[in-house]
Amino acid sequence: MGKQAAVVLAVNGKRYEAAGVDPSTTLLEYLRTQTPVRGPKLGCGEGGCGACVVLVSKYDPATDEVTEFSASSCLTLLHSVDRCSVTTSEGIGNTKDGYHPVQQRLSGFHASQCGFCTPGMCMSIFSALVKADKAADRPAPPAGFSKLTSSEAEKAVSGNLCRCTGYRPIVDACKSFAADVDLEDLGLNCFWKKGDEPADVSKLPGYDSGAVCTFPEFLKSEIKSSVEQVNGAPVPVSDDGWYRPKSIDELHRLFQSESFDENSVKIVASNTGSGVYKDQDLHDKYIDIKEVPELSVINRSNKGVELGSVVSISKAIEVLSDGNVVFEKIADHLNKVASPFVRNTATIGGNIIMAQRLQFPSDIVTVLLAAGTTVTIQVVSKRLCLTLEEFLQQPPCDSRTLLLSIFIPYWSSDGITFETFRAAPRPLGNAVAYVNSAFLARTSVDAASRDHLIEDTCLVFGAYGTDHAIRASKVEDYLKGKTVSSTVILEAVRLLKATVKPSEGTTHPEYRISLAVSFLFTFLSSLVNNESTKVNGPNGSCSNGATNGALEHSPEKHLKFDSNDLPIRSRQEIFLTDEYKPVGKPIKKAGAEIQASGEAVYVDDIPAPKDCLYGAFIYSTHPHAHVKAINFKSSLASQKVITVITAKDIPSGGQNIGSTFPMMGDEALFADPVTEFAGQNIEPFICLCLSNIIVS
Repeated sequence: MGKQAAVVLAVNGKRYEAAGVDPSTTLLEYLRTQTPVRGPKLGCGEGGCGACVVLVSKYDPATDEVTEFSASSCLTLLHSVDRCSVTTSEGIGNTKDGYHPVQQRLSGFHASQCGFCTPGMCMSIFSALVKADKAADRPAPPAGFSKLTSSEAEKAVSGNLCRCTGYRPIVDACKSFAADVDLEDLGLNCFWKKGDEPADVSKLPGYDSGAVCTFPEFLKSEIKSSVEQVNGAPVPVSDDGWYRPKSIDELHRLFQSESFDENSVKIVASNTGSGVYKDQDLHDKYIDIKEVPELSVINRSNKGVELGSVVSISKAIEVLSDGNVVFEKIADHLNKVASPFVRNTATIGGNIIMAQRLQFPSDIVTVLLAAGTTVTIQVVSKRLCLTLEEFLQQPPCDSRTLLLSIFIPYWSSDGITFETFRAAPRPLGNAVAYVNSAFLARTSVDAASRDHLIEDTCLVFGAYGTDHAIRASKVEDYLKGKTVSSTVILEAVRLLKATVKPSEGTTHPEYRISLAVSFLFTFLSSLVNNESTKVNGPNGSCSNGATNGALEHSPEKHLKFDSNDLPIRSRQEIFLTDEYKPVGKPIKKAGAEIQASGEAVYVDDIPAPKDCLYGAFIYSTHPHAHVKAINFKSSLASQKVITVITAKDIPSGGQNIGSTFPMMGDEALFADPVTEFAGQNIEPFICLCLSNIIVS
C-alpha cells in the first residue's frame, strides 16, 4: 500500500496542494488561512447562514463532464474536495479583472449594507445561474437574461441570512436575471429611474453564461493521469488520518485493522452532520465513503426507486420529481429541508443514520416512513433488508453498521392520498421543525353517497419531542374500514392526543401536540367530499376540507404552504422627494462591489501577527453555582491554554465591575466566587487557538 497523496485542488483557477493536513480541517479554514481568499466568511459554523458559500466543481473523466454545486465551506472537509475546483466570490469578479454582473446588480439594487453576507449571496445566485443555464431542456433565454425562472431566483438565496439589508433588494437583484421577470416590478435601482425611465435589460450589466471557467484544464489533465495510475490499486495508508475506500470490502478491511477503534473513527460522506453535532475533536481518523460505487446507486423500476445512502438530498429531489403522486410530495417536502447549499452535499443515508443513532428530528425519515420505505444495511458481512420503522426501533447503530440503500415503493395514484406537513420558524427550510408529519391513505368512494371509505392508512409524526418518528398505530387501527365523517375525525383527534406525548423537557409541548392534531384534522378533512358535511375543527374552526370553508378559519389555509407562493412577493410604493436631497435618492453605495467580490477587509480578514494569542470568556451554565475548578480538554497541541485570568488578577485598587447601570447598580465582571445568573462571565482564558477547546 502506498502513501496517501496530498490534497490537490484549484481555488479560483490556481493550483493548491496540501499535505499532512489534519482530517478535521474544513475547506473554509484552509481558504482563509492558506490562500489569499477572504470572501467566504465564518458566520454560524453550522451551514445555516450562507456566509461561507462557495461553488464546488467536480470533473468526471469517464464522461468528460463537470458538475457544479454550491456548498457550505464551513462544513465541507478539505480532504473531501480533493481533485475539485473551488470558486469563491473573488473568482467570478474582482477589482483587477472586473466585476461579475451578479456583483454589479447586487450593488445597483442596493442589496448590500454591512456586506458580510454578500459574497455568500453572490455565490448562491451564481450557482443557481450555472445550474439553470446547463439545463438542456430549457429554451434559450432572451439576450441579457439567463434560463433561471423568477421562482428559482427567489429560492436561490433562501438559505442565506442577512440581518441588515432586507430581502426585497436582494431578491430584486436575483430576479433581474430571470427571463420571465417583469422588470417594471423590480424595486429602486441605479440602472434606471423608476417611474421616469422605461425598464430595459440593456441598462443592466450584461450577463454571459460562459464568462467564468469553473474548472481549469490543468486539473482535468491531472485527474485523467491519476485515474490511469490508481485503477485497481488498494486503499492507501494515510499519514494524515483520511481514508477513501473504493469498495465495501475495502471498507470492512479498514474496520478490521488493529489501528481502528470505533471511538476514534468517523465515517463521512459530506460532514454536514457536524453542523448539528460538534464532534470534530473526538475523531482522529476519517473514512470517506463517497467513492464506494454501491452506495451511489440510483435504480428505477416499476416497483419503485432505490437510492444509495450517499446520494445527496438535492439529487434525490431531482430523481423523485417524476410526476408520481407520492414521489412528487416527498420531493416537495425535501425542498424544505436545510438550505440549497446544504442539500447539495448532505446525503439521504446520513440523515437517516443521525435520526436512528442520535435521535435527530428528521423530516426525511418522517416522509419516507409514511411512504413505506425499506432500508438495506450491512453488519460485517451480513446484509439485512428492514422496513424503515424496524430500523429506527433497533439499538443505535455503531460505526460498523453500514446503511447501503433505501427503497421507496411505487404507489399508484388510484385511491391514494399522500400529504406531508411541517411547522418550523422558517417555512422554506434552514430550520428544524417543531412538528412534522406525513400521511398516506388508501380510500375508496361510495358510488351513492360519495363518502370516502378508508381501507388502509399510515400516519407518521416526528420532531415533536420523541426519539424518532412514530406511526400513530391506534389511530390507524381506528380509521381502518371507516367512512370519513365529523364523528370519526374528532375521535381520531382524541386518540392522537393520547399518542403524541412529547418527552419531558421538550419546549412548548402543548403547542406541538396542537400542531400534530391540526395536521391530522386537515388531512382527514380533505377526504370529506360531501358538500353538506361540515367538520368542526379542534379549535372551533369550521371547514369541509377542499370546499368552501371560511378563508380565515380553514385549516388548509393556515397549515398548507405552497413553496411557490413566497411571502417576499409583496409590493412597496416609494415616492421620491427632493426635500432632503441627496438623502433618500437611490444612489449606489460606494464600495458595494468590493463587498460583493469579497475583497472588503473586515477585522477577521486581517492576518494575525506572529505569536498571536486568542481569548474567550467562560460563561456559567447555572445560576448560584460555586466555581470550584475549571478544566480544559483538547487533543491538539496547537490548542494549548496559556493562562486564565480571574478576579484575583485585578490590580490593587481596581474593582470587579464589568458595567454600571444607574437603575440597577453595578454588575461584576467576574463571578467570584458564586455565579449570580446563568450566562455570567466566570473568567476569560488565553490560548494559542480557540477552536475545539472543551471547558468543564
